[in-house]
Amino acid sequence: MNYNQLEKIKQLTDQTLIIGTDVSKNFHVSRAQDFRGIEFGKSIKFNNDIIGILEFEKWFKQLMEGNGKTEVVIGMEPTGHYWIPLARCLKNMGYKVVTVNPAATKKAKELDDNNQSKQTIGTQELLHN
Repeated sequence: MNYNQLEKIKQLTDQTLIIGTDVSKNFHVSRAQDFRGIEFGKSIKFNNDIIGILEFEKWFKQLMEGNGKTEVVIGMEPTGHYWIPLARCLKNMGYKVVTVNPAATKKAKELDDNNQSKQTIGTQELLHN
């Protein structure tokens, strides 16, 4: 393990809410979990516009408050170009946004439950970036 990966690991604490977002053209779907993989609340589907992003922000802020989290990391796959407006908007709002290698997401998901579909972006995928 190199120094860079250790620094990434240190960023995820018990106070961090990890959001995994599946990006698409018209809408996005996000799920929330902690660094141990414990999921919080239901997933959210929101539009790929400013109203949808503000709805998304409200959703994860409520999860943070309700679960005693003080930090948030939002991860997404940089597939296509649809992730760019979401990532820029969230960064401009002051949130930490990371991109996740699609191959790492698929591999980790298959190892987790032997299912071919991608539903979440977990801690291991965030560390691979």
